[in-house]
Amino acid sequence: MKEYVKLFITVFLLVLVTGGIFLYALKQHPDAIKNAMDMPADPEIPEDEENLPPSDMPEETPDDESGDAQAPEETETEAEVIDLQGVVSTDAVSEDGAESKYNKEDFVGNAAESMDMFVEPASEDGSIKIGFVGDVLLDPGYAIYSSYRQRGGVLSNCISNDLIERMQSEDVMIVNNEFPYSDRGTPAEGKQYTFRAAPSSVSILSDMGVDAVSVANNHAFDYGEEAFMDTLTTLEGAGIPHIGGGRDIAEASRPLYIYTDNMKVAVIASSQIERNGSPHSRAAGENRPGMLRSFSDIEPTLAAIRKAKGEADYVILYIHWGTENQVDADWAQNEQLPKFIDAGADCIIGGHPHILQPLSWEGNVPVVYSLGNFWFNSKALDTGMVELNISPDGLKNIRFVPCRQQGCGVSLLHDSEYNRLLDYMRSISPKVTIDDEGYFTPAG
Repeated sequence: MKEYVKLFITVFLLVLVTGGIFLYALKQHPDAIKNAMDMPADPEIPEDEENLPPSDMPEETPDDESGDAQAPEETETEAEVIDLQGVVSTDAVSEDGAESKYNKEDFVGNAAESMDMFVEPASEDGSIKIGFVGDVLLDPGYAIYSSYRQRGGVLSNCISNDLIERMQSEDVMIVNNEFPYSDRGTPAEGKQYTFRAAPSSVSILSDMGVDAVSVANNHAFDYGEEAFMDTLTTLEGAGIPHIGGGRDIAEASRPLYIYTDNMKVAVIASSQIERNGSPHSRAAGENRPGMLRSFSDIEPTLAAIRKAKGEADYVILYIHWGTENQVDADWAQNEQLPKFIDAGADCIIGGHPHILQPLSWEGNVPVVYSLGNFWFNSKALDTGMVELNISPDGLKNIRFVPCRQQGCGVSLLHDSEYNRLLDYMRSISPKVTIDDEGYFTPAG
């Protein structure tokens, strides 16, 4: 009997110690434990105004994807893109003997605090293509990254091969990074949905063909200043320029400058979300990390546009604004739009509402009110890419490329679905004419 008692006590103590170790590890590294068990996180979380469903994704690939478990073959891009440090202007002579405004050799290896890009155009007229898509979310506690992991970490099992190739073929591809990259920080108090992704997941951006990101959105500060600063460091370490946020207001308001030998394009990012009196999305200050905000005080964004207009040939504003799940532009969008145009914005591209909003044309300025989600959650939603073709003489054309987010993936649309979405965009966009290839121009 004594031996049974000793055995019982030994087993009990072993279970108690093991359980204590597990609970301590779970407390210290919750994501690691969750991932090791391959458990979808937060299965009971309901949808809210952010339109985020629980991570109840199917294990199989969506019907509109190939299911091929092989990584996509690398494709040749239309032009070589060089990440560079600093801003240098010089007169040079091109191979055909024409004088150039900027010389690629002056950028390579130039060490400074911020990254720009030099693009060698493949087209004869010196034009380049810049692509934009909407919100991306890689938090392992939500559907997208959990599905990506379940599908073997193979991007083409989540994003269709033809869409990956399309993104990689853009001379410059820009997305909205709707979360911080960090293992530090604490969730914002009182905020229902807070996002955070492991710094290692930044490599997915490069796999997608992303060249730069906006961090000007209402989730960049979900885990506080520590996580926000880690985000900047992570992106810089991956060679991906960030716009709309920085270690101070000067960095937050600095554009991404895209150079060719005869052209300079500026891309500025800003956010007017959140719109409450004490937003979690902190505005940058003279000595304070944060983002370029444009709600209670629009002047910093206008000043950034005016400065860029004096330095660049073409200025694009990538703005986080609007009301979630509302098709029509809201009062704040309508109030701020003419101010952005008066300051010198040549094109305005928006996000945040999680759905598509109208394409428009105000004077000489094309406006994309919202691109909606891109690869953000498991909800079936129409989305798209906008592609600008810009030459030294100005905008050649602008195109809406129909896509759809569905089953924790996103794909290019074709045939009847392609035409369906173009028809829908025509129905909500009375100020533009959209042709069968998605190019849009002022109506009339």
